[in-house]
Amino acid sequence: MAVLGVDGWRRAWVGALLEGRTVTLLDLPDVASVLAVPDVELIAIDMPIGLSDNGVRVCDVAAAQRLRGLGAGGSVFATPVRAVLATDDYAEARALSRAVTTPPRAPSAQAFQLVGAIRELDEALGDAPGDRVVEVHPELAFRALDPGVRDRKGSARGTVQRLRALRSVMDVEEALAAAPRGIPAVDALDACAAAWSARRITNGRGECVGEGTDARGRPMRICW
Repeated sequence: MAVLGVDGWRRAWVGALLEGRTVTLLDLPDVASVLAVPDVELIAIDMPIGLSDNGVRVCDVAAAQRLRGLGAGGSVFATPVRAVLATDDYAEARALSRAVTTPPRAPSAQAFQLVGAIRELDEALGDAPGDRVVEVHPELAFRALDPGVRDRKGSARGTVQRLRALRSVMDVEEALAAAPRGIPAVDALDACAAAWSARRITNGRGECVGEGTDARGRPMRICW
């Protein structure tokens, strides 16, 4: 059965449907479309799932530590606390976050840009935790595939490094050539890395960092 890797893109989603070595890139308009992709054993998504009520998630700290010194420590943003999902106003979000965190902490501007997508995913998943959707981080996947991936994504060197890493496990060039128009290469490659993580997890070889569950019973962990 196939697995699906997903990366956020302009309030929409890029999917990478992986079966064997064949990967098909999908332009998915919303989370409902992501969850509705048929015949998928596991969905691995590059978006926070378990959300803290009052502090920094252990998994964010651990993922950043793993990637520090490997060219991607700054790619892990501290996930906003759940209270921030109540607003689309950055000033209000900062106030809400400071009110519930000790010591008081406000989300970065980069992390706040993810709030709409986090909210959409949180609402779509509902209250039953389930285990069909897992949180992943592509940069952890790329470095597990090939420790030589060191340059930042989007750069010429970084793009080639990621293509070479993915080529060992899937027909990535064919997927890019047939991608829906407009999908950026960066997000397509991240979705492919997420798909490889999904396969690795289903085969029992996945790794995770983090601990505990959130108020909705979802694990606060990042896997690859």
